[in-house]
Amino acid sequence: MKKLVLLLAVVFSVSLISCTEKAENATEAVDSVATEAVEAVDSTAAAAVDSAAATVAEAADSVKAAAEEVAK
Repeated sequence: MKKLVLLLAVVFSVSLISCTEKAENATEAVDSVATEAVEAVDSTAAAAVDSAAATVAEAADSVKAAAEEVAK
């Protein structure tokens, strides 16, 4: 009977350790996916800001040119 209790204790301990490692690996995987997502959003946002800045600069040049033509 003592052997059975010890065997069950060992089995439960191994399963607990196994589940803990899986949870840690899952946490690391989620962290890496989140980091990749943040980097992707950051680069996309930076590209959008650069594009918007270029569009605003072009619009400003067009307005200046139109203002100069009207002033003539």
